Amino acid sequence: MALKVAVCIVTWNSAPDLPGCLESIGRLDHRPLEIVVVDNASRDGSLEVARRHAPAGIPLEAVASPENLGFAAGMNTAFARTDAPFVLTLNADARPSPDYVTRLLARMEGAGAVTGKLVRPSGELDACGMRLTSNWRHLDRGSGEPDRGQFSTPERVFGATGAASLFRREALDDVAVDGEIFDPRFHSFREDAELCFRLRERGWEVIYEPTAVCEHRRFNLPERRSGMPAEVNRHSLKNRYLLRLYHQTGGNLVRTLIPTLARDLGALAYVLLRERSSLGAYSWLWQNRRELLNRRRIIQGRKKVNVDPWFRVHGIAI
Repeated sequence: MALKVAVCIVTWNSAPDLPGCLESIGRLDHRPLEIVVVDNASRDGSLEVARRHAPAGIPLEAVASPENLGFAAGMNTAFARTDAPFVLTLNADARPSPDYVTRLLARMEGAGAVTGKLVRPSGELDACGMRLTSNWRHLDRGSGEPDRGQFSTPERVFGATGAASLFRREALDDVAVDGEIFDPRFHSFREDAELCFRLRERGWEVIYEPTAVCEHRRFNLPERRSGMPAEVNRHSLKNRYLLRLYHQTGGNLVRTLIPTLARDLGALAYVLLRERSSLGAYSWLWQNRRELLNRRRIIQGRKKVNVDPWFRVHGIAI
């Protein structure tokens, strides 16, 4: 008997995207499925649209939050509403192909997460797994590149985007800290990379499966930063330091100091000159330092695997 997969979606003013997203879920060939939609206090009727466009034959639970919890806490709320052994995190602007879940499940043996080939409506690649750089950036492999078949081989990758990836519930429960799977302090942006650090540090594998294809429109891109809401940019800045605070080791600090410091100084200059609305990120980190350092101690204390090699490789063929 096939195992149940829960499709978890967090919405915030996502009404225009939801009909197409839910229609694509209805076309998935895997069964059984269930859908959990958590809405972050949308003002455009997103929850009503989700209920109205629920695919026939697939249970859908719609959960209303009275405030914008962000993607991380919203996903945690969705996870708490299901006991399915596998969870597909899906953005409302994603459109998985009918065999997407089936192909991801076929690669799931022994893995904590599997992600597919995400492509933009223009045909360019969006994400083929996640990689790390020496200045502590986490990048979607292939982002913005034409698809020339350069990511056509299944590979072990550092991480998987939260936009359309399948997670093993056992792995998510294993890496949870104080019952939190995604860290709600991230709110939005980089929370998927932080989760992948914990998965890899606990010994869970992350796999990229190129035959599983999902269209992803994606709005939040680095080159569009000036057009993003101030709150999103502030969280993005804050979260780059959270990521390192939780996971950077002394040896890694030495090896990556120069490129990372150069990036940090560039970010500070940019904020001072062009994005002063993000200055609050620095004060937030200082005000919450004791709580954050305590969380670091918990994460480091449960660590089994050194992830430093992933700063030097972009993928390993299976």
